[in-house]
Amino acid sequence: MQVVCLGAGGIGGYFGGRLVEANAADVTFIVRPARKAQLEKDGLRVESVHGDFTVRVDAKLSEEIREPADYVLLTCKAYDLDSAIDAINPAVGPNTAIVPLLNGLSHIDRLNQIFGNERVLGGIAQIGITLQPDGLVKHLNDWHTITFGEQDGTMSPRVEALKAAFDKTKVNAVAVPDIIQKMWEKLVMLSTLASITCLMRANIGEISRTSDGPALVSALLEQNAKIAAACGYPMPDGFVEQWRKTFTDPNAQIAASMLRDIERKGPVEADHIVGFMLEKARAHGIDDTLHRICFAHLKAYEQRRAAGRL
Repeated sequence: MQVVCLGAGGIGGYFGGRLVEANAADVTFIVRPARKAQLEKDGLRVESVHGDFTVRVDAKLSEEIREPADYVLLTCKAYDLDSAIDAINPAVGPNTAIVPLLNGLSHIDRLNQIFGNERVLGGIAQIGITLQPDGLVKHLNDWHTITFGEQDGTMSPRVEALKAAFDKTKVNAVAVPDIIQKMWEKLVMLSTLASITCLMRANIGEISRTSDGPALVSALLEQNAKIAAACGYPMPDGFVEQWRKTFTDPNAQIAASMLRDIERKGPVEADHIVGFMLEKARAHGIDDTLHRICFAHLKAYEQRRAAGRL
């Protein structure tokens, strides 16, 4: 099995690295020149509660890719999607399956448009992970689940083969017949978490220890679930209550990776997560007050960042 992984950062480095560690697939990482030099010097280094490892990897620039792969793991940020599409083009052939692990949903339409939906699976990664400046991929929690499936719901041979490969690793791999539903479930959770932790510049526990924090995050969660239902993807029984309990826990240390992006003065996926939900709320006549506040806050951050005033 030939797998090309776009990027060897947090998500790509972890899931692609676990395939290499287990010798479960022939993996090539498409990376930028600086990361390539780092990987050639130090190998791919991962620190994780599920076991630290360092492996030598095949790292290439996009222009060095000569043959199509069986699978392409697409692990870029949503705001880098256009450049990522250019980078993976040499690895995509008639029988290649693209497995995007981006946040949100808007990338699916773009990938379908460029490559055809017959080449595009749906996918989500549930993991807290970051790439440190020294090249270490650092696992931040005990989540390490990758979920994927065909957009049309069929349990195809290529989906089963990819699951079989990941089953040889320490990763929790799940193949599902309703991947778009699962992606909506993650988006409802993530848009709530990202909106509230970025707006408050605090983690869930810190927000929940304020007098109005639990009510605000609960209201945002309920609105996001209402938006998903209006789009044809109602949340399963118990979903909202499960996440309400998590998001109102005064001892929780959870925060969105988008907050870490803000704290390091980096770009954020404002349009692809919060903006997407705001657009859907407006399209379906759902109260968008909280979403407008959260989105305006993120766009103001982008303005200050662009002006060099952070």
